[in-house]
Amino acid sequence: MPRRRALSALFVPLVAPQVADAAAPVTVFAATSLTEALRAIATGPEIAAPAPRLVFAASSTLARQIEQGAPADLFLSADEHWMDYLATRGLTVPGTRISPIGNALVMIAPVDAAQPIALAPGVDLLARLGPQGRLAMGDPSHVPAGRYAEAALSWLGQWPAITSRLARAENVRAALMLVERGEAPLGIVYATDALAARGVRVIATFPAESHPPITYPFALMHRAAANAAARGLLDMLAGPVAAPVWMRHGFVPAR
Repeated sequence: MPRRRALSALFVPLVAPQVADAAAPVTVFAATSLTEALRAIATGPEIAAPAPRLVFAASSTLARQIEQGAPADLFLSADEHWMDYLATRGLTVPGTRISPIGNALVMIAPVDAAQPIALAPGVDLLARLGPQGRLAMGDPSHVPAGRYAEAALSWLGQWPAITSRLARAENVRAALMLVERGEAPLGIVYATDALAARGVRVIATFPAESHPPITYPFALMHRAAANAAARGLLDMLAGPVAAPVWMRHGFVPAR
């Protein structure tokens, strides 16, 4: 299990691991759901110049790019699985992994059709979708939000019936956009994504027991082991300076 403590997409060129130039920006590969909060932190007064370079995509995409040699100094994943993926390949620095923040899973609908729904075992989601509607969510084959959604739908007893009615998105923000544009009547996203969108409303929050805890592990990548700036940024992102920003954007302390 990763060590925890108090809260204290674009592919990039391949390079060989090396000690980073002290003047070079720290490159942070981060899950799409962290976009607004991390940008707010990265432009805050506590950040020393040069500002970090931020790369956002699905955690699975970023982890595979790092495996292939993409020069990430820090990786901020939307689930523990993809950090484990890199750790088992020797690409993270032991002892630097921490999971400081968490999230909730919600069901959303377009603002003009946002009727609440009770998410309890036996709920009929197909009836809410209608004869042609699809449920937008991250592709559960690789997207963390999609895996949490699959677990939650299985807990509801809906997974077998609804698998043929999914709109499988490449990341959680793509799923949100399908609902925001009215292309899907329902979607499953993180609470923080719904908070950042104007065209959707949360119609229900999945019970915490319906899926594994949603935690975000952060870690220093092996190529940046000697990069003091990257270590300092990791400490700041997991510490008390960044904590209020994470909270303001809807994240919660990891359980």
